[in-house]
Amino acid sequence: MRSVIIFVGLMLVFAGQQKSFAQIRKIPAVVTDAFKYKYRNAESVEWKDKLSHYVVTFLLKGEPYEAIFKNDGTWAGSQKEISKDDLPEAVEEGFDKSKYAEWETELFYKLLFPDDHVEYRMLVKKSDINKRDLTFAENGRLLKDKLTL
Repeated sequence: MRSVIIFVGLMLVFAGQQKSFAQIRKIPAVVTDAFKYKYRNAESVEWKDKLSHYVVTFLLKGEPYEAIFKNDGTWAGSQKEISKDDLPEAVEEGFDKSKYAEWETELFYKLLFPDDHVEYRMLVKKSDINKRDLTFAENGRLLKDKLTL
């Protein structure tokens, strides 16, 4: 009998935790409509509510993307994972001239913004605890250098 009570108690705790993972609020139609207009052919769409904005992950022509939309439906930007071969030559040269040139590169992203400018992000590491998130302009200039986990 005692094991049944413990089991039921654990199930109630587990069920309570499941609710905490649920969407906090419904994605507003203005946001989903803006997304559908911007990315008409998107597939495998998943939304995350970040309270101040919404993050949507999706596939476009089989490639993974992530986009951010403000609460009013305004598109704030998108990113797409790319390969090192997809980096513009100027960005590769900028990285090669940086103090991180000898670091191992892990991931590359193309960042798209509403004003039609593009930036490139790369995650680099020297060790398991020494990692950086670097953002470059299309001309190869290092714009951001953030410590990351």
